[in-house]
Amino acid sequence: MSIYKSESHIRSLLKGISWRIVATTDTILVVLLVTCLMGECSIESAIKIGSIEFLIKFLAYYFHERIWQRLLINNRVNKKSTLKKTISWRVIATAMTFLISGSVLNAFDEIALYIALTELFTKFALYYLHERMWLKLPLGKIRNYFFSKKT
Repeated sequence: MSIYKSESHIRSLLKGISWRIVATTDTILVVLLVTCLMGECSIESAIKIGSIEFLIKFLAYYFHERIWQRLLINNRVNKKSTLKKTISWRVIATAMTFLISGSVLNAFDEIALYIALTELFTKFALYYLHERMWLKLPLGKIRNYFFSKKT
């Protein structure tokens, strides 16, 4: 357990990019799995949903991250606080997944619901692990590595 310190906007952006890569890959696989199991297999829909989610959820993730940044500053970060952050993001992201999937598939039916519910479980675990991994990365080290090198 450690004290949560302020992180830069650059770190939040990098964290957002790394999460969206993991999350978008999961989204595409989940959409493909669910649509195929329902007899309407479509790689096009899976890629389209994943692409739209990448853009929209990247912004939502960044703002979620900055809000939690303010809530956690100078507090002890433990597995319970990471769990609370994970739950808050899953509520937002799962609702967005349902809306995006329903829009792309032109039906807010059981397929969109199954996609959202499947992601609820896969992404819950992935997000929690992603958060714990980023807590282990020392603040400032990424910025110092990329921006303080003299060429």
